[in-house]
Amino acid sequence: MSKHCDDDKISLSHEHTHTHGVLDPSILTSQRGIWAIKWSFIGLAATAIFQLIIVWLSGSIALLADTIHNFGDAATSIPLGIAFMFSRLKPSKRFTYGYGRVEDLAGIAVVLTILISALVAGYESINRFIHPQKVEYLAAVMIASIIGFLGNEAVAIFRIKVGKEIGSAALIADGYHARVDGFTSLAVLFGAIGVWLGYPLADPIVGLLITIVILKIVWDSIKTVFSRLLDGVEPEIIEEIRHAASHVKEVKEITEIRARWIGHFVHAELNIAVSPNLSVEEGHNIAKEVKHNLMNHSKYLSNAIIHVDPISASGEGHH
Repeated sequence: MSKHCDDDKISLSHEHTHTHGVLDPSILTSQRGIWAIKWSFIGLAATAIFQLIIVWLSGSIALLADTIHNFGDAATSIPLGIAFMFSRLKPSKRFTYGYGRVEDLAGIAVVLTILISALVAGYESINRFIHPQKVEYLAAVMIASIIGFLGNEAVAIFRIKVGKEIGSAALIADGYHARVDGFTSLAVLFGAIGVWLGYPLADPIVGLLITIVILKIVWDSIKTVFSRLLDGVEPEIIEEIRHAASHVKEVKEITEIRARWIGHFVHAELNIAVSPNLSVEEGHNIAKEVKHNLMNHSKYLSNAIIHVDPISASGEGHH
């Protein structure tokens, strides 16, 4: 074997003992994620059940739309919880990257669930225009809307906090989704005030407005989910990887950088160029240092493969 890395390409995966491994962090973060999903599901389900009782008593279509949405949000916890359970499984010979992609499939189920809730809420709102119905127990409707807001906001704070702790973009997004839902619950309050002031159409109008908000959430969720399915990654992550790798002084050039989300972790590949006079062992050590920097600078990065080229043949165009 040549002592120098003139045309050698060194591929480094998980050969050092850094704590950001493929398996252990997945298990730890998935357990934390399942815990967060379980309690947020309980919180949203309890809120929706309380609202449903008030809907039955009052006949408020705006509150019904919000209740349907809250039940839909609680239901989205189920596919996300299943995805976190799959991500705890060890990689196999067939699924060598593990089962993180199940989280992307769960994202599709989440989008479809939210879409169905929008269609049901919209149908009920339009039906109320055609067949008006008196809204009763306005004070109870107002209280239910405030409880809906507080319940969603509590779940939002909880999901965002845990999502940031474990690096789960899906859980963070679900938290912001819950926050938006809290404001739609407050819209029910204004609908009830409108009915109280003598404008009965305020209730179905607010129901339609909530439907529009839900559809906007569906559209934003579709963009995020399908971006992940097509291996899309935020440009900031690429720049973060480039910045971390450039901190190793022996690295002369950084060429190709590729990254993809697999579940709530990022896997990356990059080419670095070093002096052609270095030995294979020295090039290997540089790659280890680059990877160490990457792991310490990116909370989402789970694995990185570093390709080492001589500066005289830098980049994949020479291979």
